[in-house]
Amino acid sequence: MERRYHIDPSYDEDELEDIRLFTSIRHGDVKAFDMLFLKYYPRLCAYASQFVAQNDTEEVVQDMMMWFWENRAMQVYEVSLKRYLFKAVKNRCLTLINRNELKERVVTVVSQEMEEIYDDPDIYEVEELTRRIESALQALPENYRKAFELNRFHDLSYKEIAQQLNTSPKTIDYRIQKALKILRGKLREYLHVLLFLH
Repeated sequence: MERRYHIDPSYDEDELEDIRLFTSIRHGDVKAFDMLFLKYYPRLCAYASQFVAQNDTEEVVQDMMMWFWENRAMQVYEVSLKRYLFKAVKNRCLTLINRNELKERVVTVVSQEMEEIYDDPDIYEVEELTRRIESALQALPENYRKAFELNRFHDLSYKEIAQQLNTSPKTIDYRIQKALKILRGKLREYLHVLLFLH
């Protein structure tokens, strides 16, 4: 059953227009999507620029809007469409930030461990390695991944992570060891360069 959005009498004209556009978009109306895109694109790009470099903002927003269109039949929002779009952009910016940090770490590791190869670096190999690590990390149970990333990427101690996640250092140790075991299995061909898996 299709979800119907309640029209609150307190909605202003802008919010009512968003509801009309969203309803049309869910029915595959390309013109309505174009109108929504033009309405929010500049504002979303300006918002994204608070999180990522200027040359990344347009790509982030365009990717999010394409995802929004391709998944239009499954889209739902609780408060307002505007807030939903801004939150989606923020989440993509944070993902890009994490990916760039991961890529920097991979480049550093490769340069330290494989200097003779890195004299002639292959950016595609670095990209592929980054994608493989990202995929393996995302496949971890969330509590394992969070503990692992806080320790390896943010240099927090087990005690600091335990305080942040409201659990014990022993539990954090267990989660990180389990994460390591899973990652080593998935990335075994890269173990000679993945220092943060030691």
